[in-house]
Amino acid sequence: MIVAVMAVDSPDVACWLARRPTMMRMRLLPAGPWYRHIVSESPAGLVDYDAELHLHNRVLRRAYSIRRDDRVLDIGCGAGETTRDAARMAAAGSALGVDYSAQMINRARALSEAEGLHNVTFEVADAQIHRFPPESFDVAISRFGTMFFANPAAAFANLARAIRPDARLVMMVWQAHDHNEWSVAIQRSLTGSAASPRSRPETDPFSLAERSTVQRILSEAGFDRVSFADVQVPVYYGPDVDAALAFVGRFASTNDVLAGLDPASRERALERLREALAAHHSRGGVWFDSRAWIVKARRGDHRG
Repeated sequence: MIVAVMAVDSPDVACWLARRPTMMRMRLLPAGPWYRHIVSESPAGLVDYDAELHLHNRVLRRAYSIRRDDRVLDIGCGAGETTRDAARMAAAGSALGVDYSAQMINRARALSEAEGLHNVTFEVADAQIHRFPPESFDVAISRFGTMFFANPAAAFANLARAIRPDARLVMMVWQAHDHNEWSVAIQRSLTGSAASPRSRPETDPFSLAERSTVQRILSEAGFDRVSFADVQVPVYYGPDVDAALAFVGRFASTNDVLAGLDPASRERALERLREALAAHHSRGGVWFDSRAWIVKARRGDHRG
């Protein structure tokens, strides 16, 4: 039997799991607003946000093109996997990871210390408004950390000020809802419709899905030479259906829908969600197709 610790902040999902027999004995803990963690006795059962995006991270690392002496800024770094990757590539340079979650930054610092990395630092900061030293970085990177800006134009202008002229921006963002099997399946399960969910701006993972929108925002912020690369690799939701259900129960979009349902409707929605996850369960775990963009741009030499 696998003993797991899950971070679950949806009482509906927690109660639903507690009422059902399972092959996994779980202890449910509160978590912060953005991140999901499952810690298992078995390394093969370890699942967290980094595990979900493992294949995306492999693609993104190749796209960074970080040089040995680069100074790197990682936006929305979470527990710091991407920052640590950047620090290893910039062995004679440095990497700074920023995230507004103190819990994640503490975790990032602990992991970096355990790995013996000495050219990486982390700060609790909102990249939209944080006063970075001007023109201090050679490259700014982000793995799904830029879609939740309240004011994208102002946020990217702030980032442009932080990097030197002609410095690079390399970020990964989701393509549209209907291009992402995971989002369509979850939305259909919870609401009975595959239509794009009505998300609050601060929780909309698809706010940078449209190329024309991204092009306009970056251009207004002082970036040019904007390019897009299509990425189609699956996301991993856990070793089994129970783990995947708890994982998906952490999504802001899931909680938004469940909060608006009566108890009986919530029960039916969770049953449908479990069935959808089971349909994507194989010997390798629970996987869903996904589509993302790798967006690259350069800070212009002259900014208006």
